[in-house]
Amino acid sequence: MTTDGASLAPVRGRTRIEVLDILRGIAILGIFYMNIPFMAQNTGLLDYDIRRIGWTLADRNTWAAIHIVWEGTQRGLLEFLFGAGAMVLTAKVMKPDGPVAVADLFYRRNLWLLGFGLLDVFLIGWVGDILHVYALAALLIFPFRLLSARVLIVLGLSYAALTAVGVTGGGAMEYSARAQLMQQAAVAQAKTAAQVPLTQAERETAAEWQELIDRRALATPLDADSARAVEEEAAARRSTPAALLAASWSAWHAIFIAGYGSFFLVLEAMCGMFIGMALWKLGVIQGQRSKRFYALLALAAYGLGCGARAIGVWEQLQFAPQPKSIWITEEFARLAVSLGHVALINLLVQTRAGKAILAPFKAAGQTAFSLYILTSILGLWILFAPWGFDLWGRFGWAELAAIATAVNVGLLILANLWVKGFANGPLEWAWRSLAYWKIQPFRRPRGEPNAPAEPGDPANPPVSA
Repeated sequence: MTTDGASLAPVRGRTRIEVLDILRGIAILGIFYMNIPFMAQNTGLLDYDIRRIGWTLADRNTWAAIHIVWEGTQRGLLEFLFGAGAMVLTAKVMKPDGPVAVADLFYRRNLWLLGFGLLDVFLIGWVGDILHVYALAALLIFPFRLLSARVLIVLGLSYAALTAVGVTGGGAMEYSARAQLMQQAAVAQAKTAAQVPLTQAERETAAEWQELIDRRALATPLDADSARAVEEEAAARRSTPAALLAASWSAWHAIFIAGYGSFFLVLEAMCGMFIGMALWKLGVIQGQRSKRFYALLALAAYGLGCGARAIGVWEQLQFAPQPKSIWITEEFARLAVSLGHVALINLLVQTRAGKAILAPFKAAGQTAFSLYILTSILGLWILFAPWGFDLWGRFGWAELAAIATAVNVGLLILANLWVKGFANGPLEWAWRSLAYWKIQPFRRPRGEPNAPAEPGDPANPPVSA
């Protein structure tokens, strides 16, 4: 019990909100499309040039479609959901002196999530784990729950503004520097064509520009450092479990600790959670707006986000060193497309056909934690491991997307079968039991409905901003 008599207990059955489960289920299954290339292929090749793992017409179209419609938006959805989830959990203490028990539960559940995330990194060996990132971000957002939706949106867009400027690398600063280099290289090329001697600075500029061009030619061998990294990763992925884990730990340290990746990823996640909190306060994410509102929001968000991303994909597919607008618009576009997904799914849930189509994803949302860890195990230890199916390094973008689809279909079936008899996924059960410091029901109590609340249900009442 909290200090004012409000009971603290996990949400189940009708106290769950239907569309949040659907959004979570789609996001958690969709994330495998993003993760599978880094589980199934050499990340050194991926980082050097996306064409190096396969570039048939199907590969190119698959890569382009994913990067316009989906890449990064599964993180966006999960960030929004974490923010909304914080509002759900703290709804009874929306005042500065609210019960301490709720704050205690909030921090305890996210500290346990941090622990599970680190197990995913160090026990399973998944370098790209998001659980520990979201846990760290969630630990920071509790004091912001009382802010207005408008202020939360401004805070939520701050990371996108930083990336647009170039504080995190790229952005307008990189665009300006590359445009200047291109202009100077053009001057040097014109002087060379006119047989006018170049200054030392002009020769260096011409050489730098030519190096950027040569690097994008598939016929050009990898540089020594990249070739060494590719060989070392291949050796680790084709060796023993110990070698795989050692390589994963080294890569995680290089990215998240030495490379300050943790700071920027936590900042991104925290800002996404602020937007999720605002969407909850505005009644957007939980389905309390009209069909017309969601239709207009989807059109606007997709128009801006997918438009910017389509331009960015076209720029990238030129494989030329020219400056690219996506360096500036990338994060704003990611958030916009993520918001478009929220609007579209809420719109579909308000129609009979859409609700029927999306209904299976509720089970995936209720078992999302378990499914996420299961994909790490499947990808790293079964499908692409030399002691498993030994499929590592064999497939390009289109084939990997097909494999991800097949896996997701299997996981969706498994989740729907599971929730018929169990109250939670196995890891959800462990997490909740630890967070509440009390063993939670594992099997679904007889007669308990597995039907989350729809808008208008007492469990999903309208909220004020």
